[in-house]
Amino acid sequence: MELREYLQTIRKHGILVMLCVTVTVAVSALMVLRATPTYASKVTLFVSVAPSHDAASAYQGGLFSQQRAASYADLVRGEAVTRAVVEDLGLSMSPASLGTRISARVIPQTVLLEITVTDTAPARAQQLAGAVAKHFAAFIQELERPSKDAPSPVRTTMVDSPTLPTSPVSPNPPRTLGLGLLAGLVVGVGLALMREVLDTSVKSAEALSAVTETPNLGVIPHDPDARANPLVVHIEPGSPRAEALRQLRTNLQFVNVDRHPKRIVVTSAVPSEGKTTTACNLGLILAQAGQRVVLVEGDIRRPQLAEYLGLEGAVGLTSVLVGRVAPEDALQPWGDLPLEVLTSGPLPPNPSELLQSRAMELLLGELDRRADVVLIDAPPLLPVTDGALLARMSDGAVLVVRHGKTSVDQVRQAVDNLAKVDARLLGTVLTMAPAKGPDAYTYGYGYGYGYAVERGRRRASRSRENAMA
Repeated sequence: MELREYLQTIRKHGILVMLCVTVTVAVSALMVLRATPTYASKVTLFVSVAPSHDAASAYQGGLFSQQRAASYADLVRGEAVTRAVVEDLGLSMSPASLGTRISARVIPQTVLLEITVTDTAPARAQQLAGAVAKHFAAFIQELERPSKDAPSPVRTTMVDSPTLPTSPVSPNPPRTLGLGLLAGLVVGVGLALMREVLDTSVKSAEALSAVTETPNLGVIPHDPDARANPLVVHIEPGSPRAEALRQLRTNLQFVNVDRHPKRIVVTSAVPSEGKTTTACNLGLILAQAGQRVVLVEGDIRRPQLAEYLGLEGAVGLTSVLVGRVAPEDALQPWGDLPLEVLTSGPLPPNPSELLQSRAMELLLGELDRRADVVLIDAPPLLPVTDGALLARMSDGAVLVVRHGKTSVDQVRQAVDNLAKVDARLLGTVLTMAPAKGPDAYTYGYGYGYGYAVERGRRRASRSRENAMA
């Protein structure tokens, strides 16, 4: 991922990042409020050896003192020292517990040993530091004594008195809150990147073209009112969504400049991707441009064309295929446009057999003679085989893919299903693309795909009446 993509991902999941930051900062603030203040007192010891009268011996003594001081830093917290302090001061804590409060370090390039003791009370921290320094000096004297009667060659001298702390060393609100903020950012950004990596849905026209190896014919922006007003090119002809559909019409004409596709299937990989809405509006736009259009409801399992267009669906495609009515009697005009619609008709028990029948081939040939463009709204490619069968009988298919919903694997499988029947994929349409946010573009089915219950299709009757007025 490039830097721009990282920033886009963080912006896209900004709420998640802010939530993580808020939680970690709140936890840090709670820790600061509930923490008991701790004070630190320091005392410095000077480590030396017996004085020498010549320079070489003095130099060697200095090196010896530095080495000894480095070793002593680990002995300050030892049980011999802490036990002596506990007994001397009559402390209720154990030597091991006292040892956790003691730290020591050698000041670089010196023979100075700095001892730090912490406690919840400033005066007690100072008292403990003094006692630790005193008993540590006595411990070193005894440790370095070569024999009982011989003096120790090493001496530890207190340079200054233990300090009386005036402010606590912990908690440190700026540092704690800063670490909480940093931790929240790390966790939030990490989760955002993880979600982005795990999200395999198609989120750009470029990615869609790369997966299908076909051109993207259009990007349709998301419209929250699309379900209530599916015929956007008729109801809101000046909207961005209508303009995007006009761009789809234009791009479709350039798919093959030598031989424009006449019989086009509009399908999708999975349900609820907007294929029926796209087919309806594309048919209207082509008719508005003066082309004779026949719009066919090829989804005879869960038909929606009649509902969207406000037409009667009792007589239609299945009626013609079984020979009950002639094609010209089943076609219904829509408004004053050169647009005819062949709805589904009664729902059959054998949709796949009907769609691949000889009668279907003859019907499509008849429709070719009646129109400049025959648009077929086909079922999704993955749940059933109907869409692929119709695509094989057409000049090509347009694959509708929903932004952020359809996975790359689903798109690949849909393309494979078309390839298996030697159907041509003309291009893709990315629908429901966000109009705002980091993924913004500028200018219902299920896998348990079954039969729908017949119901009245009056949803778009008002649109039809307006068109015919």
